[in-house]
Amino acid sequence: DEIPTVVGIFSAFGLVFSVSLFAWICCQRKSSKSNKTPPYKFVHVLKGVDIYPENLNSKKKFGADDKSEAKNKSAMPKNSLHLDLEKRDLNGNFPKTTTKMQSSPDLENSSPKHFAERKKDSVSPDSLKSITSLSSEDKQDKLGTLFFSLEYNFEKKAFVVNIKEARGLPAMDEQSMTSDPYIKMTILPEKKHKVKTRVLRKTLDPAFDETFTFYGIPYSQIQDLTLHFMVLSFDRFSRDDIIGEVLIPLAGIELSEGRLLMDREIIKRNVRKSSGRGELLVSLCYQSTTNTLTVVVLKARHLPKSDVSGLSDPYVKVNLYHAKKRISKKKTHVKKCTPNAVFNELFVFDIPCEGLDDISIEFLVLDSDRGSRNEVIGRLTLGSSAEGTGGEHWKEICEYPRRQIAKWHMLCDG
Repeated sequence: DEIPTVVGIFSAFGLVFSVSLFAWICCQRKSSKSNKTPPYKFVHVLKGVDIYPENLNSKKKFGADDKSEAKNKSAMPKNSLHLDLEKRDLNGNFPKTTTKMQSSPDLENSSPKHFAERKKDSVSPDSLKSITSLSSEDKQDKLGTLFFSLEYNFEKKAFVVNIKEARGLPAMDEQSMTSDPYIKMTILPEKKHKVKTRVLRKTLDPAFDETFTFYGIPYSQIQDLTLHFMVLSFDRFSRDDIIGEVLIPLAGIELSEGRLLMDREIIKRNVRKSSGRGELLVSLCYQSTTNTLTVVVLKARHLPKSDVSGLSDPYVKVNLYHAKKRISKKKTHVKKCTPNAVFNELFVFDIPCEGLDDISIEFLVLDSDRGSRNEVIGRLTLGSSAEGTGGEHWKEICEYPRRQIAKWHMLCDG
C-alpha cells in the first residue's frame, strides 16, 4: 500500500513542476517578443511591397497573397512614406487604416510644374540658388530630371527618401536608342548608407517609386548631410555607363512640416575631376640571378576627389604582363579616407623569360567602394615601350640590376 501512495505523491509533484515550468517559459517568450527591437538600419519599400528583415536567418516577409496586397493598396495611400512597423499583422501586412499626410496629392498625377510650386513653398530662395546653380555648359547638355521626395519620421527617428522617377534621360545604347537606368544613392559625408534601385529595361522615363527608410539619424544631424544620387545605365557586357548625378545638400531644407516633393536637373559627372590624377611613388629591383622582379608600392599623394565627399579610400592593384598578356596580379591594403596614402607593401614577381624586354608592369590606383564597382583613380605603366618617366625608370632598373630604384610618377586617366 505504501508504494502506490509514494508513486502518486511523486507523480503529483512532477505534474505541478511541469505546469509551472511551461508557464514560466511562455511568460519569458512573451516578454522577449515585446522588448525585441529591429536590427536594421533602413527599410526598403518597392512598389508597395514592404520588406522587414527582423529575422536575419529567415526569408524576407512579403504579403500573404495578391488579394491582401490589393486590399492594403486600396486602404492606404500608394506613396505613403510613414512606416508604423508595430501595427502590422502576423503576415507582415498593415491593417486597413486611413493615414493623414501633410503632403500634396498623388505624385503620379503631378506634373513638373506642380513639383516646382511645392518646392518654392517649402524651401527658401537662398537654398534653391545654391542647390540649382548650374553652369552654362551643364544647361546645354540635357541629361534629364530626377523626381524624389524627402520626409522625417519623428516618431521612429527615421529619414525617408522616395525615389519617384526620372524623365528625359539620354539614350546610352546607340542601337536601340534607349537606356537601362537605375539609381545609386549615398548619404554623405560618412558614406555609411549606400542603396540602389532596381534596373528598369529600355526606357528613358523610368518610374522607380522606391522608398528607403534610414533609422538612427537624429533630426539635428539632417542639416549636416548631403544626398548624392548617381544615375547609371546597366551594361551586361562592360562597365555600367554613368549618365549623371544629382547633389542635394540638406542645409536649409525644412522637413518638420511633412513630406517635401523635389525635382532636380541631372548634371554631368567628372566636373570636379579636371585636375591631375595625383602621383605614385614606386620602387623596383630586378634580380638577374633569380630572375625575379621586386616591386615596392610606397606612397601616393594629391589623389583627386573620387566622389563628392572629398575623400577617397585608395588602394593599388599591380599587374605583371608578358607580351601583353597578364600573368600575375597583386594588390595592397585599402587606406581609408585620405588623398595621401602610405602603403609600404612589397611584392615579388617571377619573370618567365630571361631579361625584361617583353615584360611590363601596370599600377592601378582605385577607390574602394563596397556598394558598387571600384573606380579607377589613376593608372601608371612601366616598361620598355612606356613613355616619359615610366620608360626612364624601366631603363634604369635594366641597366642597374640588384639595385632598388624609387621614383615618383604622375598618374594618367584610368
